[in-house]
Amino acid sequence: LLLPQLNRQSLYVYGSEIAVEKECMRQLQSGVLVIHPFSLMYYIMGMMAITFLNLIGIPMEIAFLDGDSGLAWEGFNVFSDTLFLIDVALNFRMGIIRDDAEEVVLDLKEIRVSYLRTWFIPDVIAAFPIGYILLFAQDLHYQNDDNPSKANKMMRILMFVRILSLIRLARVSRLVRFFNEVEKVSNANLEVVRLFFKILSLFMMIFLLCHWNGCIQYFVPMLEEFPADCWVRQENLMQNATVLAKYSWGIFRALSQMIALSYGSMDAPTYVEMWIVMVSMVSGCLMYTVLVANTTAMIANVDPAAKEYKSKMSRLEHYMAFMKLPPELQLRITNYYQARYGGKWFDEKEVMNTVSSALKEFQQIMVVMCSTLLRKVPMFQNRHENFINTLVVKLEYCIFQEGDAIVRENVPGDHMYFIDHGQVLVEADSYERELCDGDFFGSCVLTKGKHLVTARALTDCRCFTLSWDDFQEVLRIFPDVKKDIEK
Repeated sequence: LLLPQLNRQSLYVYGSEIAVEKECMRQLQSGVLVIHPFSLMYYIMGMMAITFLNLIGIPMEIAFLDGDSGLAWEGFNVFSDTLFLIDVALNFRMGIIRDDAEEVVLDLKEIRVSYLRTWFIPDVIAAFPIGYILLFAQDLHYQNDDNPSKANKMMRILMFVRILSLIRLARVSRLVRFFNEVEKVSNANLEVVRLFFKILSLFMMIFLLCHWNGCIQYFVPMLEEFPADCWVRQENLMQNATVLAKYSWGIFRALSQMIALSYGSMDAPTYVEMWIVMVSMVSGCLMYTVLVANTTAMIANVDPAAKEYKSKMSRLEHYMAFMKLPPELQLRITNYYQARYGGKWFDEKEVMNTVSSALKEFQQIMVVMCSTLLRKVPMFQNRHENFINTLVVKLEYCIFQEGDAIVRENVPGDHMYFIDHGQVLVEADSYERELCDGDFFGSCVLTKGKHLVTARALTDCRCFTLSWDDFQEVLRIFPDVKKDIEK
């Protein structure tokens, strides 16, 4: 369970199953009990859920439940405190993923030093076992119910301990780190997955801020024992009001202050409530700023190909207007770009040059689509598969619009055309033929001769082309085929 698991992320990092196995051997040979970060997915997800429940439940317990949280919540508190203490201990043996290092850090001494210098103190504070102290204090309170003075003292102690339990809200830092760890050890290699994690973490932080603010709205008047002019009394929440009603009013006031709506009765009769309102307004302003900044950054990074296409089209439109091209020609140029790129700009040659030679030669889609087209040419029939696959890589995709003259009679040819989709009319003085999907024309390129016919697109056509230069380059690779063609 402590070794790296074989999944897409580990394969992405290490490159192969053998490399993952070597990483497992490296961890076993270290001779110490170290937890590999690529083995922690379920643990991290579970800790994220428990941390989020803590960050929701702790403020509600302190503000609204007044010590009557029930046995289930007390048990969950003790369980959470125990789990966070264990998590602190596990962090001393948890491997570290560093962006500037090629290998995961598994050295026990380096892990300890790194943790002590960074997150140890915040984690210890957040993991302070308040749940155990609350259980002990409540037990003493029940034992001293018969003594009024001791009971009052214990009530004050209980209130102090509940206020002290707010330090557990420091676990929000652990939640943020859990999100970062999930992004590192999950299969989050796609931009859409990273975007999902960013949006989810952003909205979770905003929700927690609003939730805490709503709880504080009720908690502060409760500490003052509900003065006569506080908002809780003004809204008649003192008697027979449910926790849901109190929480709803608290959230309503918090949101109204944070987004500066000034809706309803928002006056602050005391200095304490005045400060609460000011803090709410400032936190709301910060929340709005962070939300707008993150949303703008996300939108700016979404679909760069579509943005590049719009930028190219904008420059093209300015150029056509500057050159005063006829509207009909402008429309044909615009339609061509739309048909060729489909609203997303990309450089096919640049993309193909970045992949390995194996991927270039054995692209399944290109082989399936184009090998059949090539084998319809008599000169390419019964040729070896390697020759056909090499030719497939040299093919270029192109678009022709209805009415375009693709080739003209008696003009030297430098390209051969294979129709993927569309209709083409091939005509000469005494010859006329209509070609469609799967047909070819312009075979004179194989001999560097002149076109004997004129080819005109009857509909929008998607074609693949083979140039003379590329064909000669392939023939140099396969000299036997070249000799056979020359015969």
